[in-house]
Amino acid sequence: MKVMATWNHGVAANERALQVIKQGGSAMDAVVEGCMVTELDERQRSVGLSGWPDSDGRVSLDAAVMSDDSRAGSVACVRGVANPVQLARRVMDHTPHVMLVGEGAERFAQQQGMLVRDRALDHEQRARLDAWLQQAIRTPLVNVENHDTISMIALDASGRMAVASTTSGLAFKIPGRVGDSPIIGAGLFVERGVGAAVCTGLGEVVQRTMGAYAMVESMRQGLSPQAACEAFIRRLHVQIPESAECQVGVLAMDYGGRAGALSVQSGFTYAVGTAEDNTLHESAFTQDIKQDSPRNRS
Repeated sequence: MKVMATWNHGVAANERALQVIKQGGSAMDAVVEGCMVTELDERQRSVGLSGWPDSDGRVSLDAAVMSDDSRAGSVACVRGVANPVQLARRVMDHTPHVMLVGEGAERFAQQQGMLVRDRALDHEQRARLDAWLQQAIRTPLVNVENHDTISMIALDASGRMAVASTTSGLAFKIPGRVGDSPIIGAGLFVERGVGAAVCTGLGEVVQRTMGAYAMVESMRQGLSPQAACEAFIRRLHVQIPESAECQVGVLAMDYGGRAGALSVQSGFTYAVGTAEDNTLHESAFTQDIKQDSPRNRS
């Protein structure tokens, strides 16, 4: 078994995911339970109801899950739901759909017995929003702290894989904006017998290049997870040159447990957990990539 999760908060998420697998849970159970740890951590400002609000002063959330049998569920622009990743799984398990958004997703959450209740902004959220509103030029902010969306990959004891992602999105974004996290193929993707990939960072550039699918497809063509990450970041720079000014971090894993990680800028951390340990790493970034063919290393 093996799990990977983005950013420093991935360590705690991995701990829960590993516990779930050790207790006989599936890869899907693991990624959902792991992401819920971060969603409920009130110290986090880019995931869950404690995340930075939209420009209208309300927090909206996106999340998605996908299993390696190609089932998937996602929610977007959801307000008042403490665990949108759990709701995304309910969409997958209890509806014929893949994505529910906004009020429809919130009504479905209520039908599923989940509490839907707006949470008042805390002092820090309100102060940051007020400061942003006073700026002459109001541009939604990319999170620059050492955390962002939490995205996870899990390989369970039976050899099955699943992925999940959950976020409050860009700080002070236009209400209704949706990033890559709930988009199957953009923020996350898994294919049985090949592997899985997840993304974090500025969702717009990942959406425009279908990042997670691109990496899984590279692995299907024979690249290692690390080489697949490198191939995607190269492609990102070619297709969207302005992406060099933002942060995007990617993770990939195959069914042999080989892992890959890379980011556009320095500072992208990720956690890797196994039965033996659960440790934090800092990925290589664009300047570390040699200008030659992708490397096939595990």
